[in-house]
Amino acid sequence: MPSFDWKGRNRTGERQEGVLLADNRESAVATLRRQQIQVTSIRQKGRQIPLLPKLPMRIESKRLAIFTRQFSVMLDAGLPLVQCLEILGEQEENRLFREIIQTVRSDVESGSSLHEAMRKHPKAFDNLFINMIAAGEAGGILDVILQRLATYIEKIVRLKNQVRSAMMYPVAVIVIAAGVVFIILWKVIPVFAQMFAGLGAQLPFLTRIVVDVSNFIGRFAWLILVGIVLISIGISRAHKTERGRRIIDGLILRIPIVGMLLLKIATARFCRTLSTLTSSGVPILDGLEITAKTSGNAIIEDAIMAVRKAVEEGKTISEPLMDTKVFPPMVCQMINVGEQTGALDQMLSKIADFYEEEVDTAVDGLMKLLEPVMIVFLGGIIGTIVTAMYLPMYSIIQQIN
Repeated sequence: MPSFDWKGRNRTGERQEGVLLADNRESAVATLRRQQIQVTSIRQKGRQIPLLPKLPMRIESKRLAIFTRQFSVMLDAGLPLVQCLEILGEQEENRLFREIIQTVRSDVESGSSLHEAMRKHPKAFDNLFINMIAAGEAGGILDVILQRLATYIEKIVRLKNQVRSAMMYPVAVIVIAAGVVFIILWKVIPVFAQMFAGLGAQLPFLTRIVVDVSNFIGRFAWLILVGIVLISIGISRAHKTERGRRIIDGLILRIPIVGMLLLKIATARFCRTLSTLTSSGVPILDGLEITAKTSGNAIIEDAIMAVRKAVEEGKTISEPLMDTKVFPPMVCQMINVGEQTGALDQMLSKIADFYEEEVDTAVDGLMKLLEPVMIVFLGGIIGTIVTAMYLPMYSIIQQIN
């Protein structure tokens, strides 16, 4: 019987390692899981077989939505919790997610609650997911909570796709246009400049500007590229700091048209998240904190945390929300109505539906507006360069005549 050197963590998270005799790797892993040990690596005869990747990665939202929807359907059909997790783990294609589901199943089978078992895997299940599962277990409505979670995740994925569709087209066009113009100025214009210099013609003002820009790019091309890379890295690192994130996120919200669109998306996400949490029985203070951390923008996160602090002091949500001057007044007024009527979760859901439709309309309008703007923009740049190269030829022809 072969021996296996293994490393893992017990239920409390402590690292453990040892040697185990088993028929094969699967048997060794199964034995360790029965001992409530989450295996991270196992080695047989000098071979290292990693069970979990070392590089940090998160489970994509679309895959999590499918898992949650299938989980809710199975529970609603009357299947036991452990059997649901076993089936979902067996059919999962993503290896990392499959390992996580199987580990959760093992922990639940050993007596752990579902939300505590999921809490050990933050790369798959965030605080919102775990808190809603905990509320579902406490209220005995886990299948209903899972249905709400699946709907929520699907709507958030749709919002993210709308952001990508709104930003991808203009960014791609600008990057491609900048690359084409850069290559033309770097490689094509110098050929014309040498030809004009050989003819000894007096270059027009526009041509001289284009040639000077081309000469500058020719001398410092690699320096410019390195500078662009360094600036990108600098912005990325600055965004990871608290102050830098607030500055950058604030500037993003001030961008004309795009900033308004992102604010609508953030408003829809805020209302959808808080509605899902409150309707599932999560306390309002916990709901606001989770909503703030999932907002995706430092300015909006600070505003929601300020509202949470005011609510903790005994105030309503609508009044401090209005004081932040981040969210539209209509949102604050509708939330105020929801609080007075005792139907806050339903009002938040209606606001989210409204702003999701607003985002649809805004994205469609933005796409229709950007197409002619980009055509005019690119045509203007290329037309200016072509005109600058043909002006000396007209001057030469006039001198010959």
